[in-house]
Amino acid sequence: MADTFSQVHIHFVFAVKYRQALIEASWKHRLHQYITGIVRNNQHKMLQINSMPDHIHMLIGFRNHQAIARLIQNVKSESSKWIRDQFLPDFLWQQGYGAFSHSYSAVETVVHYIQNQEQHHRKHSFLDEYKQLLEQCDLEVGKKQIFSPPE
Repeated sequence: MADTFSQVHIHFVFAVKYRQALIEASWKHRLHQYITGIVRNNQHKMLQINSMPDHIHMLIGFRNHQAIARLIQNVKSESSKWIRDQFLPDFLWQQGYGAFSHSYSAVETVVHYIQNQEQHHRKHSFLDEYKQLLEQCDLEVGKKQIFSPPE
């Protein structure tokens, strides 16, 4: 059988439940390391990760042996358990996520974008940023619920 070759770069975005600002600067680097370990354990390559208090961005070199939904389910469940054990007993990620594919030529631009989240969010809210990402990919938001409101 011939070898299989693939080059898939996926930009993931997901939020803290209700978009609460719970990711603290004092431990976000440890969270990034932990999530990077999960991605590596699933045999993918973390190209860039960064977070704001209410959401996270990851650019992953994705291997074709696993479904996207399976990887993100694993990342979210394992990292939320870790956060609950280490810092916040009631922590949960919001249901759902964004997964945006990028060409190899766009990787450097996306890495820079993720690295500069703090600067970006001085001008734009997370919700505005997320809607813009969806629109850039011609994904119609319409009346679909992007995030659950607080109960």
